[in-house]
Amino acid sequence: MKKSEELLKRKELNVPRGPFNTVLNFVDHASGSTMVDVDGNEYIDFAGAIGTLNVGHCPPRVVEALKNQVEKYIHPCFHVMMYEPYVQLAEKLNEITPGDHHKKTFFLNSGAEAVENAVKIARKFTGRKAIISFERGFHGRTLLAMSLTSKVKPYKFEFGPFAPETYKMPYPYYYREDRNVEETDRAILKKFEDFFLGEVPPEEIAAIIFEPVQGEGGFVIPSTTFVKGLREICDKYNILLIADEIQTGFGRTGKMFAMEHFDVVPDLMTLSKSIAAGLPISAVTGRAEIMDAPAPGEIGGTYGGSPLGCVAALEVISMIEEEGLLTRANQIGERITNTFSKWRDQYEFVGDVRGIGAMCALEIVKDKVTKTPDPDRAKKIIALCNQNGVAIMGAGLYSNVIRILSPLVISDEQLLKGLNVIEKQLTKVSEMVSS
Repeated sequence: MKKSEELLKRKELNVPRGPFNTVLNFVDHASGSTMVDVDGNEYIDFAGAIGTLNVGHCPPRVVEALKNQVEKYIHPCFHVMMYEPYVQLAEKLNEITPGDHHKKTFFLNSGAEAVENAVKIARKFTGRKAIISFERGFHGRTLLAMSLTSKVKPYKFEFGPFAPETYKMPYPYYYREDRNVEETDRAILKKFEDFFLGEVPPEEIAAIIFEPVQGEGGFVIPSTTFVKGLREICDKYNILLIADEIQTGFGRTGKMFAMEHFDVVPDLMTLSKSIAAGLPISAVTGRAEIMDAPAPGEIGGTYGGSPLGCVAALEVISMIEEEGLLTRANQIGERITNTFSKWRDQYEFVGDVRGIGAMCALEIVKDKVTKTPDPDRAKKIIALCNQNGVAIMGAGLYSNVIRILSPLVISDEQLLKGLNVIEKQLTKVSEMVSS
C-alpha cells in the first residue's frame, strides 16, 4: 500500500469530513514552487496554499529567521511581555500600506479574525452597527465573517442564525452583465442611495467591507470607477471603507496591495495569507484615530502577533522588495493570461479570462453564447490536473472558475510545464465531450 493511501485511511478515521482537501495525497517536503508527496510524486504548486505562499515554500531567508527566533523565545504573549518584532512589523505595515496618514497596526491569527476585529473597531469608532459587504464576497468562516460571506454552500448552509446588522450589495461582474462597464458601475453605485432609503439609513452604517479583487468569488475585478465610487459614498456619509486584502495582498496582483491599482486609500485593511510564508498571523492596519477607538483589553488575543509570525513577515516583505517580486508577479500574470487567451479562442467551454498581476483565472461555461456555468467540467479539469502533477484549485459562486495562485518565485520552466499540463487536461475534457 502506498504511504498516501495508508495516511488517507488514518485521516478518514480520525479527522472529520468537514475540512476539504484538493490533492488527495500527503506532502513530504516542499521548496519554492514544488511539493513532493510521501510517495515521491512531485507537484507544481499552482494553488500556493490558497494564496499564502507568494514567496514560495520554505524560502531560505524565512527559514533562517525562524531558526534564529525560535532559539531566543517562542511566545511570551504580547499581552504579558512585549517584544520588538511585533513593533517592527507594525511599523513596516504602517509604512507600506496605502496612504500617507498616521496609521497603526495590530496582529491576530487568521484572516477571519482580522475581519472580525476590523468590524469591531469600525463599530467602536463610529458608534454605528450596520456593515455592508458584497455578493460573492468571502471574508471567512467564523460567525461574523461567515455572515459577511456570500456563498451558501459550502460556507453557510445550515450554520445559521447569522450575525445581525449585516447587509449585502451587488458587486460588478462585467462578464455576466448585459450592460457595459460604465452602465454597470453607475447602476450598482446608484443602488446604494436606494438601499439607504429602503433598508438602512447611512447614519447607522459603520463600514463597507470589500475585496479589491474577489477571491473565492471567482477573481472578479472591479473598475477604478467603481472602487472610487465606494470611497465617495463612504466620504459622503462618514462610513468607513475596509479593504479585505487577505488574498490580494503582498504582491499577488503585481503591486504590494491591490488597492494601489485603483488609487484609493481605505480607512482599514485586513491582511493575512502571504504575509508570513505560511505562518499563522494576520493584521488590521488603519488610520491611527480609528485604530485607537477600542480601549485597552477590548481587542487582542493570546496568540495574536506571535514572534515567529512577525519575524517571518518582516523577511517576506524584504524578499518582495529586494528580489523584484512585484515585477515578477506581472511577468507571471502576462504569461498566464496570454496562454489563457489562446485557450479561450481554442475551446468553446473557456468563457472568460481574468487576471491582475499573478492573480489569474479561467471561467468554464457550457458555451460562449449562453455563458451557462459548467461546474462539473471545471471540477473534472481540476481533478485531472491534480492527478497529473499540478496542484490547482477552483473558485466562483458557481464553482466554475479555475484559479492560479502560484508562488511568485516560480521559474519560467515550471510555469510553462504547469500550463502545459492544464492544456492537456482541457484537450482531454474537450475530447470526452466530443465523443
